[in-house]
Amino acid sequence: MSNLQTFVNSTTLNGKLVGHDQTTNLILSHTIERVFAILGSEEATQQVEHGLYLIRGDNIAICGLVDEQLEAGIDWSAVKAEPLDGMKHV
Repeated sequence: MSNLQTFVNSTTLNGKLVGHDQTTNLILSHTIERVFAILGSEEATQQVEHGLYLIRGDNIAICGLVDEQLEAGIDWSAVKAEPLDGMKHV
């Protein structure tokens, strides 16, 4: 497995949806990228602020609403996660 596959599967993007099209390409503003540390590692989860961000539809696994108050109360640096399995396009 390539290193890129590991990076892609441990990343989430959160932002305000400002646009989309018929192929699920998204435009996000105030975007924050979270790169989650793997379970059992000593590393902390990283957060990177991007601002305006464009995402191609074939790179999206899920899109949904976020409770901003609940999200603000989470210590993201302490959150660890297992990478998602690979996506299958049919």
